[in-house]
Order: sequence, then C-alpha cells, then structure tokens
Amino acid sequence: MNQIRIPAVYMRGGTSKGVFFIASDLPADPTARDRILLRVIGSPDRYGKQIDGLGGATSSTSKVVLLAKSTRADCDVDYLFGAVAIDQPVIDWSGNCGNLSSAVGPFAISSGLVEAPSDGTAMVRIWQANVSKKIIAHVPMRAGQVQELGDFELDGVAFPAAEVKLDFIDPAADGEGGAMFPTGNKIDRIEVPGFGLIEATLINAGNPTIFVDAASLGLIGTELQSDIAGRDELIALAEGIRSRCAVAMGLADSPAAATATRPHTPKLAFVAKPASYLASDGKPVDAQAIDLLARIFSMGMLHHAMTGTGAVAIAAAAAIPGTVVHRIAPAGVDGICFGHPSGSLGVGVEAAEEAEGRWAISKVSLSRSARRLMEGWVLVPSELL
Repeated sequence: MNQIRIPAVYMRGGTSKGVFFIASDLPADPTARDRILLRVIGSPDRYGKQIDGLGGATSSTSKVVLLAKSTRADCDVDYLFGAVAIDQPVIDWSGNCGNLSSAVGPFAISSGLVEAPSDGTAMVRIWQANVSKKIIAHVPMRAGQVQELGDFELDGVAFPAAEVKLDFIDPAADGEGGAMFPTGNKIDRIEVPGFGLIEATLINAGNPTIFVDAASLGLIGTELQSDIAGRDELIALAEGIRSRCAVAMGLADSPAAATATRPHTPKLAFVAKPASYLASDGKPVDAQAIDLLARIFSMGMLHHAMTGTGAVAIAAAAAIPGTVVHRIAPAGVDGICFGHPSGSLGVGVEAAEEAEGRWAISKVSLSRSARRLMEGWVLVPSELL
C-alpha cells in the first residue's frame, strides 16, 4: 500500500472547520507529526488552494486539532490546536482556536474520551494546551448521543445546529504570553516604519491580541472581507503592526520572526463605534443592537466573522478602563455585543478590579455550535513515516 490510513474526524466548530485526531494515532515526534499534518491539510501549496488536501484555502478552514485524555485531575481532555499555513510548511502551535473549541467537547464524547449522561447536558473540562488555560464546554446530549442538530443560529454559519456553551476560565491570567498586559500599559504607542506611531492595546486574553482604532488604519469598522481582500498595502500595514506588537509583547525576537514562524498569534483587531451595515449575507445589522464594531485579521487576511478567542479578548478589553476597546465601548453588566462581518455576537464577561489599576477576568462566556462533517480515515503517502 502506498498510502497509510489515520483515523480522523472532519468537524465544524463555530465558524471554522478542522481535522480532529486522537493524539496517540499520530507520531509522538513533533517533526514527524507536523510533516503528516501538513500533508493531510495540503500544505504548502504554491497555488494557494490546498487542492491535494482537506484544507479549504482560508485561515478558517486550514486547521488541525489533537486530543488526548488529560493527565490533570481537574480536566477531562487535553486539547492542542494547530493553525496550518497555506503556502508555507508551517504549523503555528502558539495559540488556541476559540471556534474549534466548541467542537472539542462533542468530539471527546463521540470518540469515547469522555463519559457523558444519556440525556441533558455534559460538562467537558478542557485543558487548552497551547495557552495553558481551562475551558468548560456544556454539550447537549440526547439518547446517549451528542445532540448536534437544533435551532441555534450562529452568524457566519448557514445552517442552525445545537447550542454549545463555552466558559473560558481565567482567560487573561498569566500564561504563555505572560501578564494580561505584557508591556504593563493599557495602551502603547508602537512605531511602524513607513507609517509612524499607532496606539494599540496589547492584551493576553483567549489569545494574545492587539486592538487598534479603525480610524487609525483609515477604516470605518463596517468593512467586510471583500473590502480588505486585494488591498495589499493595507494587509502589509496590518502585518507590520502585528509583527512589531508581537515583539513588544515578548512573543518574537524580531518582526521578521513573527511573520515567518508565528502567523497565528498575536491577532490584530480593529474596533469602532456602532454603525449600521449589511453583513456579508446581506442581513442588516442595526447600530442600536450592538455596542461595538470589531474586525480581526487571521493568518494575513480579514476573518469572515470573528475568531472565538478574539471575542474573548474583546470582552476582556471592554471590561477594563483605559484600553482602546473600553474607550469606544465599555462592557455592561451583561457583557458586550459587537458587530462583525457576518453579523453580531454577544459575549458575557465576569471582571473585577483586584487592586487599583489591576484587573482580573474570571470568566468569559459565549455560545457556538459544532457538527461532525465526516468520520473515517485520512490518507497520506507512506513515505512520510
């Protein structure tokens, strides 16, 4: 046989898709593992299409997830996420995918890694190994099976499904990226060659994230993915800001290193005051129904909706006075609702000031949905082993 078979499940989680594996079904050596995973997804593809793999040629669909029973007493499964570059032989393991986090609980139950009640709600305690954080997934069950179909509507996903509630526990506590505000400032002024100084909030919450005012980029905040695609100068500017902020956050030694080896994090987002606009499917979003406009770049392109960890970071930054996000839209007692390219999303946040100027984010909550799309095996050339 000139190809080998590896058990896998192709899943949608939130507004993303990825290939899910049990970690023990892959080589233990990270180099050998990544070589196989790149081939599964179809990267690197010099044509940028991932035709010879399962990737969908977008940052939202070029992803892999590895799960294992947790060795931690307070968690059920360990979850490792990889963002696969499309045209480069790179898998970035530096951060989480908040959208695919919603599929981790259902996959863990369906794969037998976690026992669940026959009916009701299963609570799956997830250790997010990329960022050393805990996530609790509330997974609906019916007749001994994960309930995947339902009437929960998620902007950015065409079909309704069952609601999966996620609680991100202490998402801004010290982790891989260090303190919540790694520079010690709520707002920094970053020098970008060829552009000048730009104000930015650099925050570790969900994933390391950078927030700037849309106006500072010459944008209004209602942009859709199609409005940014092809604007090479703007995309280059966004990466220039992102890569320099990565250095300021202590996540890369140089801007060049951030671009080459760490394309997944930190994320760059721009925010603005509410305005009415048409979402990418033509649905109107009313300025009166949202607190904030937010857009986020993912792997060099504007995300078609919003990353789950971006939503966590938005909620955290909105809760803390002095940030770029709070300056535009302070979070209310129920959290915050923001408009993104595919519609809107409400996020709950529990925040408290521990000491003057020092804040703690105990929990951020949001709802997504997840569904198995295909079960079976992926095939890769045997020469990769």
